[in-house]
Amino acid sequence: MKNSLLNYIISFGAVFISVSLGILTGIEEVRNGIILSFIIHWLLFIPAYVFKTEKFYDLTGSISYISIVLFVLLSSNDGIDNYGNIIVSSLIIIWTLRLGIFLFTRIKKAGEDKRFREIKKSFSWFFMAFTVSGMWVSICSICALTGISNGIELTSVTYIGIIIFIIGFTIEIISDNQKTNFRKIEDNKDKFITTGLWKYSRHPNYLGEIILWTGVSVISYSSLGIYQLFTLVSPIFTYLLLVHVSGINLLEKSAEKKWGHLKEYKDYQKKTPRLFLFI
Repeated sequence: MKNSLLNYIISFGAVFISVSLGILTGIEEVRNGIILSFIIHWLLFIPAYVFKTEKFYDLTGSISYISIVLFVLLSSNDGIDNYGNIIVSSLIIIWTLRLGIFLFTRIKKAGEDKRFREIKKSFSWFFMAFTVSGMWVSICSICALTGISNGIELTSVTYIGIIIFIIGFTIEIISDNQKTNFRKIEDNKDKFITTGLWKYSRHPNYLGEIILWTGVSVISYSSLGIYQLFTLVSPIFTYLLLVHVSGINLLEKSAEKKWGHLKEYKDYQKKTPRLFLFI
């Protein structure tokens, strides 16, 4: 009972914080876009809970990203007449399509996402997971949504942001492909990867995602009003979420259980940073 109440409180907090940030931008379509993100997650939660499946959990996030970006793009004054708007919208849509399809394909092959083994049995816990995903979509994209609403200006800073995004996106794709190819080799079953980008970071795919959202923030920067600069929290939120909540934190604990007793893994931990250098 206590756990259920806590799950609902967290869900309410996620919605309240996200919608409040949308209201603080002073832009109606941004607020409505954030609300739309939660509506999509809640609608798709229904069949997910009924069939007790997490297989389209990641696709829900992808559908939400694409929907709210297109919603704000088509609702803004400049809309598709602004090249900057088209560029940042295209970058986000390409990224979310690639990631959503990659994650859906991976979970389909694996049969399940072990993180959800217990979560999907509980209505409140599973509901919270979908709601927090709505918060992830909302806060990560809020700077881009605000920039698109104002009209993205093509300045030197914008082009720097595009380059940063491309670097992060490339790192994420390469590291995901390296790990996928590593796992295809039968001899590597139950082994951990230490080659390619994984030689320099224990989680290069997450490093790439943090970098690309930093790029999105830089692209959006020149189009934000002074009172809207708080939306640049996107990459910070992404970092906190991936490192301390649903990403690295859980993976490190799982890896410790699997390989913590191995000298090779202990050496890998000592020599290889969780993200990059001191970060």
